[in-house]
Amino acid sequence: MLQAVEVDFMKVEQARQAAGAAWKAREGFTLTYLPFVACAVSAALAKFPLLNASLDGDDLVLHPRINIGIAVDLNFEGLVVPVVKDVPGKSLPQLAREINDLAQRARNNRLKPDDMTGGTYTLSNSGVFGTLITAPIINQPQVAILSTDGVRKKPVVIEGPQGDSIAIRPVGVLAQTFDHRAIDGAYSAAFLREVMTLIETRDWTQELQG
Repeated sequence: MLQAVEVDFMKVEQARQAAGAAWKAREGFTLTYLPFVACAVSAALAKFPLLNASLDGDDLVLHPRINIGIAVDLNFEGLVVPVVKDVPGKSLPQLAREINDLAQRARNNRLKPDDMTGGTYTLSNSGVFGTLITAPIINQPQVAILSTDGVRKKPVVIEGPQGDSIAIRPVGVLAQTFDHRAIDGAYSAAFLREVMTLIETRDWTQELQG
């Protein structure tokens, strides 16, 4: 089953604009939206552990570690899913570096066997191709996968003490495919709301200094 939410990436974009040039000069690669999403997803999974799980026959096995697989396209010649291990224990800069490192080594055929094991949840980054919404296929035996689609500038209604106003914001869709044998729609929707809230409200500029 698929569910999706629209997310205002304004705070993420502010952090990227503030630190992006210095980051690329120092690190050698562009600071994308993906590590921010991975950070928010890992925090949400801690609150919604039934999604950080695998099916073993009729049994649902909950995983104590949060290891996020990152789907990497191999220049249209296949797809691999290297894994970032123990995501909650890593800072946002650490996540950005590790995700980039895994993607680069995947595309250069330099992944190690351990890089491909232990995943408990997966992110698919179709947004690099400008997609609007994607229904990703679950990386079984995991029970869910999240697609991060393209972020575009859109008019958004902003509620304030003086009434509503319209502002141009960077908005993207996060779409989760989940196995109904593990969770129901309400649980999935609550998880997506948590991810959305974290992305929209965390002080990402501060976290980039971690």
